[in-house]
Amino acid sequence: MRAITYEKFGPAREVLRLQEIDSPAPGPGEVRVRLALSGVNPSDVKARAGTRPGVTKPAFPLIVPHSDGAGEIEAVGAGVDPARIGQGVWIWNGQWQRSHGTAASHITLPAQQAVPLPNGVDFDVGASLGIPGLTACHAVFGGGDVAGETVLVQGGAGTVGRLAVQLAKWGGARVIATCSAADRDRVVAAGADAVFDYGAGDLAAQVLDANDGMPVGTVVEVEFGLNIAADTALIAANGRLAAYGSAQMMEPTLSFGPLLFKAVTIDIILIYLLRPAQRARAIDRLHHALADGALDCPTERILPLAETAAAHEAVEKGGRNGAILVDCQG
Repeated sequence: MRAITYEKFGPAREVLRLQEIDSPAPGPGEVRVRLALSGVNPSDVKARAGTRPGVTKPAFPLIVPHSDGAGEIEAVGAGVDPARIGQGVWIWNGQWQRSHGTAASHITLPAQQAVPLPNGVDFDVGASLGIPGLTACHAVFGGGDVAGETVLVQGGAGTVGRLAVQLAKWGGARVIATCSAADRDRVVAAGADAVFDYGAGDLAAQVLDANDGMPVGTVVEVEFGLNIAADTALIAANGRLAAYGSAQMMEPTLSFGPLLFKAVTIDIILIYLLRPAQRARAIDRLHHALADGALDCPTERILPLAETAAAHEAVEKGGRNGAILVDCQG
């Protein structure tokens, strides 16, 4: 099969290469998927660059990157229903703790990691559901239903944040979001009831004013370290702070007392490690939201497999309005 590989960390154009490698036959409980599209996420870029804390070399001699993707099952192993052959699927954890991910023409993996695509959902949407979709869904609903509550989405213009805005609104919440002034219209279009500049000095006061002076029940947080003081002021008693990122401040300082006396739950999310029941609930909610037409998952750019380095660079650059995907058959 054709695959993008790397053997050492470094800049995308220096370490990524296109080559032919073996396509493993599916073993017991496995499926082989002919991939249509592979999703490129910030975590894939950081893994290839070697910027994960404490990681000095790749975990395997040869890495095929990327965790997300979508395609069609073309073969099944023992114990898997042969009726699944020809089924359109989306992939989660394609390269998590495994050497071979989705930046290839094919992937062989456990059958449960190839989720049937809902009717009418295209491969480009499917390739965005693994990391961004599941992260947003668990961040919003990991503490239960949000109907009638207020959800604050810090960073509503990012890929996860935009999905979180849509999911919270679909779930019946009042949604307040933050973003840059340049992105405000996009976040409003995603369904946010109120949108504020994340850099405002009086952000907490603006959010409280927009929520009739009441604190918020759930905070979805992209920059935990930078925003913990504002989140502490804004969150309600017994509230939940769902943090999936803290890139700009990886060693945050927080005041324990105010969080203690609000009995705040801090939920640090690493979507790769969701328990099976949690993942099943998130998948079910995502599929229901898609069926209800509540999710728009835009694609900014699709590049051929041979140009995966350019796809990595596009994700590194930031400021995109949609997914960066790789055409696995192109």
